[in-house]
Amino acid sequence: MLLVSEPSLGDREKAALLEVVDSNWITMGDRVRAFERAFATEQGLPDAVAVGSCTAGLHLALAGLGIGPGDEVLVPSLSFVATAACTYYVGASPVFVDIDSIDQPLMSIEDAERRRTDRTKAVIVMHYGGYLVDRDAWRAFAAARRLLLIEDAAHATGATGAGLIGDAAAFSFYGNKNMTTAEGGMVTARDPGVLDQIRRMRGHGMTSGTRERLDAQTPTYDVTMLGWNYRLDELRAAIGLVQLQNLAQWNEQRAQLASAYRNALFERCHEVQVPFGNARVASAHHIMPILLSADVNRDAVVASLRDGGVQTTVHYPPIHTLSFYRNKGSTISLPKTEDFACRELTLPLHPKMQEHDVYRVVDVLAATLSRGRWAR
Repeated sequence: MLLVSEPSLGDREKAALLEVVDSNWITMGDRVRAFERAFATEQGLPDAVAVGSCTAGLHLALAGLGIGPGDEVLVPSLSFVATAACTYYVGASPVFVDIDSIDQPLMSIEDAERRRTDRTKAVIVMHYGGYLVDRDAWRAFAAARRLLLIEDAAHATGATGAGLIGDAAAFSFYGNKNMTTAEGGMVTARDPGVLDQIRRMRGHGMTSGTRERLDAQTPTYDVTMLGWNYRLDELRAAIGLVQLQNLAQWNEQRAQLASAYRNALFERCHEVQVPFGNARVASAHHIMPILLSADVNRDAVVASLRDGGVQTTVHYPPIHTLSFYRNKGSTISLPKTEDFACRELTLPLHPKMQEHDVYRVVDVLAATLSRGRWAR
């Protein structure tokens, strides 16, 4: 089975883990700090804070920027549920926004303006598929309305400019991401004071960690704010340091595979649309989304591809249509998001693939669609 995503792990990651075990120091030590600095350098940022997940990072970003009860946050519905859930963590409420278009499935500034109210305090933009949102347009939008701007950069690790657009950003190192620590994430913030507050909030709001107290030869600490247990451990940081060294090469491989997909789909599957066809922005090429024709039964196509040895998935069911959010009173209609989501299919894309794997996927897809048995 050719999988949609697959981590690239090997002997160097194994060796890094063994070094941590042999050191007998397995949480919040030198490797975590080294990973933070290395990631910041790779991403072109002054500093970063390692956390247990991108979800934790989004929560800390909102909390660190002062978003709280009664506030509204504009969020895309075409995203993973964490993008919206983190607003509830701080007592705020998500306001779902439609995408620009089928070809440009990024959050729409025009729809964001329509849904903004006096309670709106922040915007979370999501770099869907690894394609960055329009930096200048969103910064101007936020600045003119005195809104905080946060990047959900879960798809954009390694993309030039990710983390430099908003007041804060959160990255993901989950197992299906461009680089992985199994679970884990990174938070960045433009204001060093906010980032320092986030650093303390990830560890219960304590003024020092265990390693710092050991080095300072003092057993005491204070708690100056409400915090959470969102720390990253030395084991995952060690894997991250190794993975980070390959990130640029892996992202280049993803770009080449995505280009091969576009060419092959154009030649073999004329009825299939490929989003971001005219994109002129940086991308980490995290996933390979395509759009089937509106009259095609996607479930039947998924089953046929699976029978042909190709796994596919969907990114994403719109958040506003999920039961929890419907039960919260979400009755809005986002026609572009809904149209995109019911037709989208994600094809395999990861650095372990070769171009011949791309042609295999397209061959199976073309054969499936040519049978003409997939009408809704």
